[in-house]
Amino acid sequence: MPIFTLNINGRVWELESSGQAPLLDVLRDAAQLTGTKYGCGEGLCGACTVLVAGKPVKSCLMAISEVGEQPVETIEGLATARGLHPLQEAFLSHAAFQCGYCTPGMIMASKALLADIPNPTAQQIEERLEGHICRCGTYPRIVEAVQTAARATRAESSGNGGPRRG
Repeated sequence: MPIFTLNINGRVWELESSGQAPLLDVLRDAAQLTGTKYGCGEGLCGACTVLVAGKPVKSCLMAISEVGEQPVETIEGLATARGLHPLQEAFLSHAAFQCGYCTPGMIMASKALLADIPNPTAQQIEERLEGHICRCGTYPRIVEAVQTAARATRAESSGNGGPRRG
């Protein structure tokens, strides 16, 4: 089997895999990064969302051979030695999850959203998270959490909220 060199969460990994293996399987099985969840396996639920070159990707649909040199970021890459990422903090403070199964995918998609739209409206959040299924139905709290994280991220980047984390 071929060896693939991937940049995952800022670390270079050499992983043996079939070129057609889904990125999700390689992350979970070969790299042992199990924060990314297997949901439907068809790209319909969003549980497996990671960022590839900063863009949200349903990792169950992307073959490892398609990644190339593009950096991959998973939920494990968000927290730093300083603490949780503002999105993680906001999801906790707003109780924006119950079972937590959808949470990694929601947070990663939300990170990409905030990179594109630093001050999103509730409608923009809902539109960007469309296709991410939360079986517990915490959608209103998810929207509130993303808006809170957006405010915190803007405050940190303007120097009013301390050092930027992640």
